[in-house]
Amino acid sequence: MPRHTETRVLPYTPEQLFDLVADVGRYQEFLPWVAATRIRSDSETETVADLIVGFGALKETFTSKVRKTRPREIEIDYIEGPLKHLHNSWNFAPAPGGGTKVDFRVDFGFRNRLFEALAGQMFDRALRRMIGAFEERAHALYGDGASGSRSSSAQSAA
Repeated sequence: MPRHTETRVLPYTPEQLFDLVADVGRYQEFLPWVAATRIRSDSETETVADLIVGFGALKETFTSKVRKTRPREIEIDYIEGPLKHLHNSWNFAPAPGGGTKVDFRVDFGFRNRLFEALAGQMFDRALRRMIGAFEERAHALYGDGASGSRSSSAQSAA
C-alpha cells in the first residue's frame, strides 16, 4: 500500500494554510486531476465532499470526510469510491524563526492489486505535483509570506 510523508516549512501562518486545505470546494481551481467538487455537508469541524478526479477520459468519484481542528490539523478519511482505503492528514505548527511547519501524510490502497502496483510507480511524482499545487495556491493567495519556502524532508514507501 502506498504511503507518503512530507514535511515542509512554508512562509505562511498556520491559519492561512489551514484555510487553504480546508477549502475543499475550491480544489478544482488548482489541484491537478480534480475536475469538480460537491460539498454534501460542511461545518466548522467537519466536511463531507465528493471529488471527481479525472485522468483523460477516465473519471472517478471519491467521497471523503474531512475532520477539521482549527488551525492545527485536518484529517481526511475515505468513505466511498474506487479505493480500498484512503487516509491523509495535514498538521500545521508555528515554525521556529517564522512560518509554519507542515506535516503531510497519506496512506491508501486500491481494491485491485494490479492498479495498486501501477499506481506505486507514479505515486511519488503525482503526490509531489499535488503538494506543489497547494504551495503555488498559497503563494497566489498570500504572496511571498515572511520568508522563502524551505523543503525540510520528504519520505515515501510503497
